[in-house]
Amino acid sequence: MLNAFDRYLARLIIIPLVSSLVIAAMLLVLDRMLRLFDFVINEGGPVRVVWRMLGNLLPEYLSLGIPIGVLMGILMAFRRLALQSELDALRAVGISYLRLLRVPFLFAILFAGVNFGIVGWLQPVSRYAYENLRYELRSGALGASIKVGEFASLGRGTTLRVEESRREGRELYGLFVRAVDESGQSIAVTAARGTFLATDNPDEILLRLSDGTLVHAPASGGTPRVLSFVQHDLPVKLPEMVSFRKRGEGNLEATLPELLRTMQTSNDAKEQREAAASFHRRIIQCVVMFVLPFLALALAVPAKRSTSALGVFVALIALVTFHKFTEYGERMGQIGRMDPLLAQWVPYAVFLGLSLWAYHVLNQPGGQPIGGLERIFARLRGLFAGLATRLIRRPDWRDDALSAG
Repeated sequence: MLNAFDRYLARLIIIPLVSSLVIAAMLLVLDRMLRLFDFVINEGGPVRVVWRMLGNLLPEYLSLGIPIGVLMGILMAFRRLALQSELDALRAVGISYLRLLRVPFLFAILFAGVNFGIVGWLQPVSRYAYENLRYELRSGALGASIKVGEFASLGRGTTLRVEESRREGRELYGLFVRAVDESGQSIAVTAARGTFLATDNPDEILLRLSDGTLVHAPASGGTPRVLSFVQHDLPVKLPEMVSFRKRGEGNLEATLPELLRTMQTSNDAKEQREAAASFHRRIIQCVVMFVLPFLALALAVPAKRSTSALGVFVALIALVTFHKFTEYGERMGQIGRMDPLLAQWVPYAVFLGLSLWAYHVLNQPGGQPIGGLERIFARLRGLFAGLATRLIRRPDWRDDALSAG
């Protein structure tokens, strides 16, 4: 059962946890969103598809943002307790640090399960959906708009050029169309306006042209015929669309059970190695949650009579560095430079050892895991503050700076 203090600590953790998770995910999404807008616009697709693509990438970003959110939530909660001397009071009445970690470990267990579901099943499926959208954009299956001022191919033997496009390609102005059938006959059409209309045949659309001129050239080389029209409907056959590949080509689209099955049954050593590297990396992304409470508590408590936030930065740098090491280990494991198991679990063992060491130091009387760094940064801060003070007090420092320039 959770007592009143546990509920109080849970409230302190949940707000910075959710805030950090949302901020981390949004920063990652914004970084990709600009590139997706460029890609969709260059492919001539509707802008709304960007949001679908970002939605399919969100599980991948959450798998990275959840550890950051859990770390920051626990760290900021204990930092607040330490700065307001509540942590000292709790220690004075005999509550150990291990007892204080009960609620943080409940959060770690909860989000480890969430991350397991994301990296194990949701992320592979969403990644496949994202690649499917990219394929449909490139192939035109999403109804990509006509690029203004460029010749576009519409089906077999039909070329279209448009001077102006409105309403996401539904209204076209200044059209030139040339179509050649199988017998060799060709028509060339210029029209002031045009629009695409659906037909009962899913393999064919109708291009309705208004106020234009049509030139028909027979296949036998006879005299071309020219006629003007107010409205003319030109059927356009759509190109055959090749179905997108099945899910599973590449380890990013394979679920954890599929990776495990590949590791056990594949006869291809390269395929087996790549599956093992991806499998162990995903497991590491889940079990790292159980290390974060020790690291967050150890770095949340500043030195006495200090409000330094150095521990916050050290914790973030440590987690990001660990993530980069596992990412590098996955690549090295896939190409055979390292054993896939050792490439993931050795960095995890080092990260776990450093976190437990920092927690052990905090448990000692007067222990401060980053006390040495605190003193170094305090001296550097004092040095720069002294230099700034002397410069400000010198009446001629501006003249010296100007003459030196």
